[in-house]
Amino acid sequence: MTSYRKAVALACLAFGVAVSGSASAQGTPPPAEAKKDAPQAAPAKPTPVPDLQKLDSYLPFLYGPLDPVGMTAPSSRKGKTHIVAATPATTQWGYFDSSQAPVLRINPGDTVVMETMTGAHNQIVPGVTIEQVNKIRLDNPGRGPHTVTGPIYVEGAEPGDTLRIRINKIVPRSYASNLNLPGFAGLFPKEFPQGQIKYFYLDVKKMQMEFAPGIVVPLRPFPGVLGVARAEPGKFNTVQPGRYAGNLDLRELTAGTALYVQVFQKGGLVWTGDSHAGQGNGEINLTAIETAFQEFNVTIDLIKQRPLEWPRIETPTHWITVGYDRDLNTALDIMKAETVKFIVEHRKVSRDEAEKIMYEIWNCPIAEMVNITKGTYCMIPKNIKAAKPAPLPKQENAKFLVTYGKDADVDKAMQIASMEMINTLEKKKGLPRLDAYSLASIAMDCRIAPHRGGDKEVHCMTPKSLWTASR
Repeated sequence: MTSYRKAVALACLAFGVAVSGSASAQGTPPPAEAKKDAPQAAPAKPTPVPDLQKLDSYLPFLYGPLDPVGMTAPSSRKGKTHIVAATPATTQWGYFDSSQAPVLRINPGDTVVMETMTGAHNQIVPGVTIEQVNKIRLDNPGRGPHTVTGPIYVEGAEPGDTLRIRINKIVPRSYASNLNLPGFAGLFPKEFPQGQIKYFYLDVKKMQMEFAPGIVVPLRPFPGVLGVARAEPGKFNTVQPGRYAGNLDLRELTAGTALYVQVFQKGGLVWTGDSHAGQGNGEINLTAIETAFQEFNVTIDLIKQRPLEWPRIETPTHWITVGYDRDLNTALDIMKAETVKFIVEHRKVSRDEAEKIMYEIWNCPIAEMVNITKGTYCMIPKNIKAAKPAPLPKQENAKFLVTYGKDADVDKAMQIASMEMINTLEKKKGLPRLDAYSLASIAMDCRIAPHRGGDKEVHCMTPKSLWTASR
């Protein structure tokens, strides 16, 4: 039994719940001196016994419906402030389920302060081995790895409206992990049949972590998963992102930014999870700096009848448009169309002029390659007089290790550039091969060159500033 399940078992006992094999499960024996002719009390109904190997079976024993009054804190803000602790009653493992009763109902403009868990309902914590993680995956087919907090129901939200989810503050836990499942998923499962899990201490005061001696990675916490219920009712795996946002794995979605996402079901139904302390553009080994949030503080506003085809993100300096599809080439086409549409809307120019502007300001990274549905995004400066981005490098320079890939298929171009970076980290920096894969996943920045036609080009960069001591 895992330490998490042992804790649940103890909690069950603390709440008076019978656990198989415990004294309470056997019933209390009658007193030895009981008289034979004494009236016999009706036998008590047996207490149901939760199966601790089946997570959902014991949740009702620990928690009934939560009282929303107790989830509302005193506040001088215009809207109310609500607190959602991450408990078995407020989280789901691996699924978005639109039939799940909301854990909280709020009014537009309210602030929600949420906790989140690590993957597999908090089972992936320091000390758990890669073999144990792989067994959790194999024992739970169909579940996504993420634990999501929610859903939160926004009063008045109807299909065709848009939610603006403003991220006010993020405080991660003090530890994180990065893992490579043996021969499974990631960008290169066949090339990396070995499994590995690495745990890290997060220095949340300095906002950095030591990847290895002499290698320090800055932290930029963001939610890998943040989104609403999709249009189709039912229960869906958390892995694939879409128009409902979800598992975007878009590293610019940090504190101080806002996600705009269309409502598809009444109330919106907002979830978050897959909490990251940082991530590379591409997330190539399947995982980022995987952690949980002590505090994920958001304000949720409602914009009536302003539907969005795809989510958008607002930062203090940029607007971000996205494209997601199983084929990265199609995702690129969606992103370009969304970018042109945005420029037309916001700068009041023709489509031809908007396309010209898009190429002049082109700054379009790859979000992730590993969630079945792949993603890319484009950053559009709010300041129309902002300096144009410098051309992407093809060779190593003073600031970056640089690799480059070119192919008619942007997916293959990304694979070429990413594998070359792994080789570079192994050969030039002396990293073990699995560590090179891991570091590239959490710190490499891969971007698509401006594409008007012909072959597509991908440039991947790893900052030399990560190395704080010579190796």
